[in-house]
Amino acid sequence: MKKIEAEKHRDIDFSGAKRGAVVKPEPGKTKISIRLDNTVLEYFRSAVDSAGGGNYQTLINEALLEHVHRRSTLDLVRQVVREELAPYTTSEGRKTSTPSARSARR
Repeated sequence: MKKIEAEKHRDIDFSGAKRGAVVKPEPGKTKISIRLDNTVLEYFRSAVDSAGGGNYQTLINEALLEHVHRRSTLDLVRQVVREELAPYTTSEGRKTSTPSARSARR
């Protein structure tokens, strides 16, 4: 039975064929293999199902991107706060009074 099925494809010319993905990957994306907890997969799959369809992998990617951007924004805010507070800290790390507090005492 299998031989008969294979015989009808024997005359196909594969000399110009190329190995690899049939669909070209999107630029800026890399295919990887990753192990996730079943709970994580179930969450994203059910989120896609409740939304009426879509791709759970895209949803995971969006969640990761959001986390990365939120972290970088948080780090930037922390850096700005440290820079703004630096003039009010002595070399020993003790806080000094703010300029407005000093002028109010005078």
